[in-house]
Amino acid sequence: MEKFVSSWSDGENLPESYVFPPGKRPGKVVVTTSKNVPVIDIGKAEGLDRSAVIQQIMQASQEYGFFQVINHGVESALLDDTRAVFKEFFALPAEEKTDLCSLDVSKNCILLTSNVDFDKEEIHNWRDSLRLNCAPLEECKLEWTRKPARFRVVVGDYAVEVKKLGLRILDLICEGLGLKHGYFTKEMSQENILAVHHYPPCPDPSLTLGTRSHSDTGLIAILLQGNVPGLQVLKDGEWIGVEAIPDAFVVNIGYVLQFVSNGKLLSVEHRAVTNKDQSRISAAFFIAPANDSIIEPAKAVINAEKPPKYKSFRYADFVKTFRSAYVGEIDNVLGKYMI
Repeated sequence: MEKFVSSWSDGENLPESYVFPPGKRPGKVVVTTSKNVPVIDIGKAEGLDRSAVIQQIMQASQEYGFFQVINHGVESALLDDTRAVFKEFFALPAEEKTDLCSLDVSKNCILLTSNVDFDKEEIHNWRDSLRLNCAPLEECKLEWTRKPARFRVVVGDYAVEVKKLGLRILDLICEGLGLKHGYFTKEMSQENILAVHHYPPCPDPSLTLGTRSHSDTGLIAILLQGNVPGLQVLKDGEWIGVEAIPDAFVVNIGYVLQFVSNGKLLSVEHRAVTNKDQSRISAAFFIAPANDSIIEPAKAVINAEKPPKYKSFRYADFVKTFRSAYVGEIDNVLGKYMI
């Protein structure tokens, strides 16, 4: 636990191992956020406005790689309980969490700092994280933390509801791309991971990042950002803040959707900045294919005028390449998969 930011930070000193190089620092962090990232009332997709909602999702996914959803059907009471449980967990005494400390992602519940590649990183993220495998859910829950006492029940219910929401969104994207209904079910959405990040107050937010710039490998991520802003998206060479809307979910496109859509939908770089005065907890639910899934542009989106841009490949192989590039700070992880 001595490595964990929340255990040793005094709020005054920023170790060199957390200071990013000049070109990658956020600089002066502007608290105000941009409202450019589209906010979509997904509840309207259940009625006569379904086609309009699909169009909004497709446009946002092409222009930003991000959008927020409201009226999504996940009860506010469950969101409140989930946020409270996460806050209670990170507030537990260090000695009550030490048995969870690990970098082994095959385990169903691990607590770590910065990233799973901590030992290989030159510069660390200013965060502590709880990583939960969520599929198959009932099996994985048996290895989740038992503290606080209601953790498994509340977070289990949350995982069920967010997965349902994710599949609804993927169905709408299916329609938008002209794919067969259910294209993203079964093995294409088999892997589910919940990453809960705790960002303690930071002595100098201009020099470090809570989460470094990256894109996601899977299909989509569904983020409960909370009421403290921190997420930023790269748009036209500029970092824009994503508004912290109570009870909204932020949805972002992963590389698999970029590949399957033949580049029509974009997986976009994003990062999380820190805050000098407030801590922040966010929860990202990732939906990804099974390791042995073959990823390639869907036949429905390619033709003579629009030939495939990407090769076929095994998902696990891509993740391995991506992780190597991420650790090594290599900007382009797509080149070897392009035709």
